[in-house]
Amino acid sequence: MGNFDRVFDIVVGHEGGFTANPADCGNWTGGVIGTGTCRGTRFGISAAAYPDLDIANLSLDAAKALYQRDYWQRIAGDRLPASLALLVFDAAVNNGTGRAIRWLQQAVQVLQDGVIGQKTLSAVDQAAARPDGLIDLGAEFLAQRLLFMTSLPTWRTFGLGWARRLCRLPYEALALDQRDR
Repeated sequence: MGNFDRVFDIVVGHEGGFTANPADCGNWTGGVIGTGTCRGTRFGISAAAYPDLDIANLSLDAAKALYQRDYWQRIAGDRLPASLALLVFDAAVNNGTGRAIRWLQQAVQVLQDGVIGQKTLSAVDQAAARPDGLIDLGAEFLAQRLLFMTSLPTWRTFGLGWARRLCRLPYEALALDQRDR
């Protein structure tokens, strides 16, 4: 099983099945509560991101194809260490690809342009080669993500679930790295 398949299985487990909570702006085709139609989210694929998609009838295979094309490829998941790929992919799905990439770029101290190019990948490789480099990189990435998520007005509604997800991720990342040894 490749890194994408392993990481996808973890992230889709966080995302779960179909929900149509009207208090979640991601469930609305307009991306704002009360704007458009509340079509919901399934496997983390939201009506806000895919307003023309039949979310309720989305298959797991179709969701996986969207994730690979629109998230994994954009974060250069195949070029990242598996543990870091999990953190960045999960953030891309939950918080947007551009934001996830900028957090990674901030963690490796390169220009935050929201596009993973050779400079970002080289900086990741250099950071990962240092003793505890992946641990430091992952911790900084997650700290930036946590800071962002706690600032959201929806934190009071969804924060406990998000916090549980963020607390599980380092353990899941570690388990990925241990399987690679």
